[in-house]
Amino acid sequence: MSVPTGNSSTVRYERYRAIVESLVPRTEFHLNDIKQACAPERPAFVSRVVRELEQDGWIVREPDGTEAGTATGTGRYRWNSGRGKFAASRWLDEKMFGTQIKVGPVQERPRERLLAHGVEALRNSELLAILIRSGRPGESALTGGEKVARAFDSRLQELPSAGRGELKAITAAVEKTAYCQIMAGIELGRRVAAVASERTTSKISSTTLAMAFCRRHFARLATEGKQEEFHIVTLDTKNGVIDTHQITVGTLDASLVHPREVFRPAIRDAAASVILVHNHPSGDPTPSKEDRAVTRRLESAGQLLGIEVLDHIVLGRDSAASLREQ
Repeated sequence: MSVPTGNSSTVRYERYRAIVESLVPRTEFHLNDIKQACAPERPAFVSRVVRELEQDGWIVREPDGTEAGTATGTGRYRWNSGRGKFAASRWLDEKMFGTQIKVGPVQERPRERLLAHGVEALRNSELLAILIRSGRPGESALTGGEKVARAFDSRLQELPSAGRGELKAITAAVEKTAYCQIMAGIELGRRVAAVASERTTSKISSTTLAMAFCRRHFARLATEGKQEEFHIVTLDTKNGVIDTHQITVGTLDASLVHPREVFRPAIRDAAASVILVHNHPSGDPTPSKEDRAVTRRLESAGQLLGIEVLDHIVLGRDSAASLREQ
């Protein structure tokens, strides 16, 4: 064995790796044997690595009348079978580069695995590690990803609503930036999935389909909306969905929802018709007098423009109502 030279971080990593690799094939070993196997590495450095493995619980010292790291160096060790399978690259990443995943076997790094095998091949922990990107000393991004994945293993659907403090309590790797990256990644994935789901709907040909589409697409609005939000769904000549647009946020009132603002995106989409959508933060979807007044005004404006208002869907927490149906 030769002591590597070059970049300080890489050199330190390689020194650790060489010692660990000499230990992995052995069921048990004496410290002196490892020092000799790792020569010309400094004996004190070998003792240090062994001591760190012992402190982390991966190896245990057998009682033989000597102390690890003494001048005689005859301490006898064995792997701790109760600790589970030892992953050398993971341990090295945590020890050497707690702030980011940047060394270790290329084929084991999440980003490289994604590029080589596709995103579908990555475990939840690896996807999270990529989003976390940079960890903290003693807690790499990969370790942080594994902790979060383990905490949400049986309730992954709850991860989008997890607060920053909750994730920070699970792993120190999730600081403000990492939390924002995780939430942004989840939201982008949710939006992509929503669009893909919508594109499978060839057309909205009934009130039932209109309510089903709106409840699916505006699920966040129905369950999390703190204020009333008014949106439209634009449709083509075959009632196929073109797009959705937010028009206003705040109390719905006929004087505030101006036809110009409502139909501008519909004209831009070359829409043949639209569906009006808004939520009731109270959770009760029963249409109000204001809801009916807004609908009548927009129906009249749509007739002048040649854009039909097919329906107005009001979303509650657990159900929806159709003004057309009523």
